[in-house]
Amino acid sequence: MRNAPTILHLDMDAFYAQAEQASKPSLRGKAVVVGGLGPRGVVATASYEARAFGVHSAMPMAQARRLAPNAAYLVPRFTFYRSISDQVMALLRALSPLVEPLSLDEAFVDLEAGGAAWDSESARLAGVRLRADIRAVTGLTGSVGLAASKMLAKIASEEAKPDGLVLIEPGTERALLGPMSVRTLPGVGPATGDHLRRAGITTVDELAEAGEDELVRLVGKAHGHGLYAMALARDDRPVVAEREAKSVSVEDTYDVDIHDRTRVELEVRRLAERCVRRLRGSGLSGRTIVLKVRRYDFSTLTRSETLRGPTDDPAVVREAAARLLDSVDTTGGVRLLGVGVSGLADFTQEDLFAQAAGEERGDGGEEEVPEEPAGEEPVPVEHRWRPGHDVVHAELGHGWVQGSGLGRVTVRFETPESAPGRVRTFRVDDPLLAPAEPLPLVRRRPEEEGAPRSPLPDRSPLPDRTVGSGTTG
Repeated sequence: MRNAPTILHLDMDAFYAQAEQASKPSLRGKAVVVGGLGPRGVVATASYEARAFGVHSAMPMAQARRLAPNAAYLVPRFTFYRSISDQVMALLRALSPLVEPLSLDEAFVDLEAGGAAWDSESARLAGVRLRADIRAVTGLTGSVGLAASKMLAKIASEEAKPDGLVLIEPGTERALLGPMSVRTLPGVGPATGDHLRRAGITTVDELAEAGEDELVRLVGKAHGHGLYAMALARDDRPVVAEREAKSVSVEDTYDVDIHDRTRVELEVRRLAERCVRRLRGSGLSGRTIVLKVRRYDFSTLTRSETLRGPTDDPAVVREAAARLLDSVDTTGGVRLLGVGVSGLADFTQEDLFAQAAGEERGDGGEEEVPEEPAGEEPVPVEHRWRPGHDVVHAELGHGWVQGSGLGRVTVRFETPESAPGRVRTFRVDDPLLAPAEPLPLVRRRPEEEGAPRSPLPDRSPLPDRTVGSGTTG
């Protein structure tokens, strides 16, 4: 453990939903739910307004609709979210070379390694400046936790939500953790929490009082030792700089089980080509091809084949995935398919096309892969209009899809900088209407491009808090 709270944990607030509200003025202050909208869809993120109705991440979308029937339900725009994430991560890397991303909207930062902080006051100021910079660059808010360990920094950021900052002074960790629920600790999910509750352990203090031997008896050796250490606020894990990706994969879940074998084969081929596009977009190649099949009864099968060397050849990946599919019985129906490549490298062996069955048939040559965004496939015109996605009308300008069906699509015309816009309905094949790229949430004046930003005052509606010193910042 360190002597200063120089580990920072950033967690963007309801990231996907907040990004949608920022880009759509008519949704600001409203309940917004982002996720899969089909019968088997799940909630990816819910805005705080939607959470007030009990909606939360990983909830079945059908249940969310029952709880919040008047919320806006939108399909995720991952390319848009990633572009915002890239801006946020760039701000973090300006603070320190040691940035450990956990997801698009969450990361640890070692402030000491970058010289950005060395004591409580400098750490707090670094957190304040970071939150202000994130708001200035992206228009969004994030919550910051500062502590002497990763575990405590993450707990602090949870306490700071939404749009706040909490700093835990070294030496006060045990007193802070003691009355908290055991579910506060990393790795204690519903099952472990219920098991501990049945043993009479509900708080972190009770966890520590139980002792290491008792926890090992209750939850097993590895988990028991870890739980006891966390209960005593012991966490010496370092912040590890971003690791290289270990695999690249794509998968689709289908609203209706696929029974037709030919359709399954076509879906696997399509997924293989998507996977290769993503692989090439990252400048990578890989040796192991992986096929994932979830069947009608929820049983999940994984098959893999390792090649002689790394490849990014679409024919090789496609043929390997097809061979793997040959060993899987899909007669009962398929609800999910996925294709992935692991064993990644930043080079390709040129002679690997020999591993594709296509060469044995004398096809020869590398197949050209269309330049399309990863995950985007040509779809019938009536399915092009996904709720929440951007469109442009030749006469009315930029807008987003509110909904579609029965040959019609409803669009609200507004931009991040406009007032809430008007709504119009069109035929799905209207020649004046087309899909569009998302607009930036914050426009910078030309003279600001490339110029350093001055630190901005913290504009959070919530006060920053320092835990353990008796002060509030």
